[in-house]
Amino acid sequence: KEFQNLLINNRGAVRTITINRPSKLNALNHETISELQVAFDQAREDGSVRVVVLAASGEKAVVAGADMAALSAVDAHRFSRAGQRMMRTIELLGKPVIARIQGFALGGGLEIAMSCHLRIGSEKARLGLPEITLGLLPGFGGTQRMLRLAGRAATLELCLLGAPVDAQRAYQIGLLGRVVTSDSLDQEVDSVADQLAASAPHALAGILDAVLVGGEGNSAEGMDYESKAFAVCTTTADMREGTSAFLERRKPHFTGA
Repeated sequence: KEFQNLLINNRGAVRTITINRPSKLNALNHETISELQVAFDQAREDGSVRVVVLAASGEKAVVAGADMAALSAVDAHRFSRAGQRMMRTIELLGKPVIARIQGFALGGGLEIAMSCHLRIGSEKARLGLPEITLGLLPGFGGTQRMLRLAGRAATLELCLLGAPVDAQRAYQIGLLGRVVTSDSLDQEVDSVADQLAASAPHALAGILDAVLVGGEGNSAEGMDYESKAFAVCTTTADMREGTSAFLERRKPHFTGA
């Protein structure tokens, strides 16, 4: 598929999906959301892809909110649900997704970053949910994901006041997992992506499933997800390779088998 608003690049087993609407600060409109849905569906089905990096063109913004026009209530509901569906696809991809955050991640930009499994930001990053200043609230799952990532107090502060936080504050409350200098952002993202790409795919998928799906239930249900994923991994060739490599004091070579 030819994308109008996305750039796709493959580097080994790492696929980078770049939102490319610089004239609109990479804002999420309906077409971009539809293209992201297709791009992540393709990444999920492509066995050669083990890790996805989500980025944005330019240095000003990763994604500066949704591109909102005058919408009816019905259209707004459809738009919200389409965004939620796409971001849930990212969350449940079964493969690690890294958000590369260089500048502003506001509104829909932060919401899509929160649907990724790891978020690495530059020291210049600014993150926020400013919808309240437009007479709105987050509509792509932002209230729920921030609540789970940052807790109730931080979620209410960011959603009610609408002011963005800097990279260090975002790190403190769990919105960013790592903060690095702007010059080293690409190197850090590539390093983490390469580590994940070299890991056992079944184990990665099991961890994601246990945390993201099992973790939404009670602790007993979460334990059950973990136990089943653990059992599946014990039958894989990758587990045998990992065990052999450990005993032989060498690096394992995981194939996904």
